[in-house]
Amino acid sequence: MKAYSNDLRERILKDCDAGMTTRVAATKYDVSESWVRRLKQRRRETGETTPRRSGSPVQPCWLKHTERIEQLVEAEPDLTLREMCERLQLNISPKTMWKALRRLQYTFKKKSSMPRSKTVPTCKRVARSGKPR
Repeated sequence: MKAYSNDLRERILKDCDAGMTTRVAATKYDVSESWVRRLKQRRRETGETTPRRSGSPVQPCWLKHTERIEQLVEAEPDLTLREMCERLQLNISPKTMWKALRRLQYTFKKKSSMPRSKTVPTCKRVARSGKPR
């Protein structure tokens, strides 16, 4: 949900300062009474009326190890995510390491765990052959 505009906030506060009740202001501007009360309280306590930033201000735990991660990937690109966590001695999950590598814009190439079969096809044919039946 998007935050209410500064213009709307200013109009509501102006009407409340002029003597309009919270309920009437909320009805007039089609917002909730509790939001108007919180807006007035926030202005009274902190002087702020602008919307707060949304999202988490917490930095990822791997961010301070970016240089070490990049050096390890350059030196040994075939390590698994779990091996990377162990080599760097970071207490993070493989999923977090994957997110770190994605954010550092490393690409992942699928690597089969077994050699290709020479006698049996490993996937279905997508197109039909041109032979008549």
